[in-house]
Amino acid sequence: MAGQTVTRAQLSEAVYQEVGLSRNESAQLVETVLNEIAEALARGEMVKVSSFGSFAVRKKGRRIGRNPKTGKEVPINPRRVLVFRASHVLKDQINTTLSKAASGTTAA
Repeated sequence: MAGQTVTRAQLSEAVYQEVGLSRNESAQLVETVLNEIAEALARGEMVKVSSFGSFAVRKKGRRIGRNPKTGKEVPINPRRVLVFRASHVLKDQINTTLSKAASGTTAA
């Protein structure tokens, strides 16, 4: 289970299999959705995907950090970070899948 990654190509193939669009149309659809999400986040907007979760950009102020190797204090400049909060539906789905895997049954 660990170490597996879902790629854009795999997402496009899944759209192709499930929706019935051509492979090119499926790839373009995936790209369009991902670009729209990225652009909304770049504008500072929150993106909510029902039954999946929400993406938001959070501002972190200037602070003083410490170099763990030397112990020297180092200023960390203000920045924006991306945060994802999973929906309860997604959390429940993940936990149900993990419970089935732990009990020896396979998830459908």
